[in-house]
Order: sequence, then C-alpha cells, then structure tokens
Amino acid sequence: MSGSTHHHWTRRSFLKASLASAFLLVGKPVWAQDLMIPSGQEGRLCLLNTHTHERLDVTYRDPSGQYDPDALGALDHLLRCHYTNQATKMDVRMIEFVNAVDKQLGGGNEIHVISGFRSSEYNRLLRQKGRRVARHSLHLSGKAIDLRIPGVSPNVIKKTALDLRYGGVGYYPRRGFVHLDSGTFRHW
Repeated sequence: MSGSTHHHWTRRSFLKASLASAFLLVGKPVWAQDLMIPSGQEGRLCLLNTHTHERLDVTYRDPSGQYDPDALGALDHLLRCHYTNQATKMDVRMIEFVNAVDKQLGGGNEIHVISGFRSSEYNRLLRQKGRRVARHSLHLSGKAIDLRIPGVSPNVIKKTALDLRYGGVGYYPRRGFVHLDSGTFRHW
C-alpha cells in the first residue's frame, strides 16, 4: 500500500482524541480556564508582609493588559520566603486571583500576607514542628498565598474567592486566614 498512511489506534491515542473532541464541543472545563481579567482595569495590589513588615503598593498591570516586569519583581521580593530570604518568580495567575478577590471586595484593601513563596527548607521545618503543611505545597512553586484583610472576615474572603471559581481556596478560621492558589478549582 504505497502512499497511504495507516494509523494504529491505541487506547491512549483514542482517549486523547476523545478528550480533544469533547473540549471542542463543550469548551474548556472550569478547571482549565484562566481567570478573566476585566479589560480597562489596572492590576494593583497593596500588600503588607506580616513577617518582614514590608509594605508594597504596586500597579503590576496597566489597563491595556501589559505587565510591568519591575512591579512583578517587587511582588516576587515582597512574597519571598521570610525564613531563608529566598525569592522565586510568583505565578501571575495567583497574583491575578488575589487582585480579583480584592476587586470583588471593593478594591484598595491592604492585604496582609502570612505566607507567599515558601522554600523547601522552611516547608520541611514547618512539617517537623507539626504544622499541617503539604509536602508538595503550591507555596513551594510560587503559586500560593495565605492572607487576611483587616476589617474583612476570613469567611467573607473565602466566599468571595469561591464565587470566582478559579483556583484553590483554603479556609483556616482558627488562624484567621485564607489560602489562595492558582491550582485547579477546589476548596477545603
């Protein structure tokens, strides 16, 4: 059979083709969609690192959607691991998630950061101390932030974040903070 191409269907290739077809028919599922960024609005956050007491009021995205690399670098620095002073490039989707929650709560809130990036050394230390932190936490890859907003109940922050149906939302009422991450939509 010269000139013809045969395709041997394996179970894996069949499943991949089926999944791709399903996405074409119904669109991307919620867990695969990016957070919608309102056009014409700037991305701005006012943060306080509760461990270093550093403050940052920064516009990291202009209204046309262009990101400012220097502003993102300032966010990376503020959100560094306070234990090792190590910083990483924070996931911009997580930054946008925090911004979206802030905007839903009226905007311009000073967000108190309990934990942003967490070094593997610090994560191990917390586990040794009996803190219930995940061994493979998204904090380790710059995709999570634990926060509180003075004057706003953590329960209200949780509900606001859940309404966005974007990433992970963890609620820690006894400790008075909410965990947000840019992973798949889930909550605990």
